[in-house]
Amino acid sequence: MEDAELQALRQQRLNQLQTENAGADKNAQKQEQLQQQEMMKNSILSQVLDQEARARLNTLKLSKPEKAQGVEAMIIRMAQMGQLGGKLDDTQFVSLLNQVNAQMPSQKSTVKYDRRRAAIDSDDEDYGC
Repeated sequence: MEDAELQALRQQRLNQLQTENAGADKNAQKQEQLQQQEMMKNSILSQVLDQEARARLNTLKLSKPEKAQGVEAMIIRMAQMGQLGGKLDDTQFVSLLNQVNAQMPSQKSTVKYDRRRAAIDSDDEDYGC
């Protein structure tokens, strides 16, 4: 009786390990696909953009990642459709960014400062008067 229970436990554990390995393999394949896509994107961008435009795009990635992804996708589409006559230099890239900015709705950011939360209200201080 114990051998049958032990055998069932072993089989259950073996099935668990196999399903975990299958899930890990799928994750590894997804990771590999994402890396390949990223490498293809980088190679296309390096062929289409000159050094200064590439540096500007990287700066845009740091400050506004969503916008940079949109610009990258647009540049790649333009390159695949043959709309780019050669490498984009920095001035052409800036004009392209200006066109994108004109098309996108502007979002104004505001900063609100609440003095009560900061606890630096000058009315609460005692100056010994």
